[in-house]
Amino acid sequence: MAFLSQPGKKKKRYASAGAMIPPPPVSNLYRSPGAGIFVTTVVAGSVALVKPFAVASRPFLRDVIFYMVAVFWTFLMLYRGTTTLGETLGYLGLYVVYVLIVIISAYIYNRQKRLINSSVQSTAQIPAEFHSSDDDDVPCMNGGTVQQEYESEYRPLLPYSESTSQILLSSMNPVDSRKWRRKPWSWRALKILKTPLEVVLLLCIPVVDPDKEDRNWRRPLNCLHLTTAPLACLLTFQSGAYADYLIQGQFPVWLLMLLLGFFLSAIAFCTTTNDSPPKYHSLFSLLGFLVSALLISAAASEVVSLLHMLGVVLSLSNTVLGLTLLAWGNSIGDCFSDITIARQGYPRMAISACFGGIIFNMLLGVGLGGLMQMVETHNDVQFETDGLTWVLAASLGLSLVLSFVIVPMSQFHLGRNYGIFLLVFYAIFLIIALLTEFGKIHFV
Repeated sequence: MAFLSQPGKKKKRYASAGAMIPPPPVSNLYRSPGAGIFVTTVVAGSVALVKPFAVASRPFLRDVIFYMVAVFWTFLMLYRGTTTLGETLGYLGLYVVYVLIVIISAYIYNRQKRLINSSVQSTAQIPAEFHSSDDDDVPCMNGGTVQQEYESEYRPLLPYSESTSQILLSSMNPVDSRKWRRKPWSWRALKILKTPLEVVLLLCIPVVDPDKEDRNWRRPLNCLHLTTAPLACLLTFQSGAYADYLIQGQFPVWLLMLLLGFFLSAIAFCTTTNDSPPKYHSLFSLLGFLVSALLISAAASEVVSLLHMLGVVLSLSNTVLGLTLLAWGNSIGDCFSDITIARQGYPRMAISACFGGIIFNMLLGVGLGGLMQMVETHNDVQFETDGLTWVLAASLGLSLVLSFVIVPMSQFHLGRNYGIFLLVFYAIFLIIALLTEFGKIHFV
């Protein structure tokens, strides 16, 4: 295995951002590439199967090239058996360069797009003298007019406004009565099971919808979010390790957070109305993002812990765990979110997330973990490798090279054949890796 050992110490440690997890941990140098090959083959292949599409050429080539550089650099460190502080900082700097290139490329693309749109609009304008005077009487039936007529048709005859308590109860109700009547009994039973969790999420996560006229402003619930959302962040961050911390040995942090939340909620409630959102309503989206990220992280950590426990019960080695259960557990979020995004009609976003997310995990996960260990021990990080390391290196590198060659040859169209190819490639890799681990295949 690719253990990271410290000179003069018998206890083995791992260059991973999660190196503080109690032993026996699984090396991030297995888990990150193991999750990487899973995401770039199984998840990317599933996206191509669900929604065949034409990928953006330059962003795809950019992501694949950076990932190949990161993989080559990672396994070069494994081949040398050590890494220095300067090399680790360069490893982290590679991700900074990647982010800067993505931002600059997006800026240039958006600027060129605006210039093209403005030039098209200027050439498409018709001079005023060519307009007939009779055209002024013809209404413009665009999407906005149709939507306004639809809303006015179903608008109640008498003015009606809900009370604060009615707004709170309706906004906390996850069940749509009209949808409930149309759905079968199986859907209703599943909805009943999900309702308690959905109510908790509605209480903790504010949602800002720019497509709605009121931007989903629910005054009593949004004011309550100023209390529940920070408290949820405190209780989920690091498994609530800081919630019970006592300030000066007497006052708990969770009680301070609760009182501050009550104070902010009271101010927001007294300075807003039920009818129109305040100017700072968009800030609730940032709060919702933070709470959602921490809840997803906490849920993913519990899934990984359960999978690790399953591996211990089944007497699986840390190597097999890193390549299978833990790699799959770390990629559950990517798998479901990317496939969902593809089904909603955004396959390009999904395929970009496949590469961008795994580049982040590899460069920062291994880089920050190694840097933290160097700062703690004042020594270079040492690696120990075996035959499975080179199976993983060859498989991951080969999958990226094949994608780099096959996708341009198919004119950057990711179809179902490409998705099936990636799934078959991962199955072959997994078989070879397990046979190598169990001693059926030997590498000198």
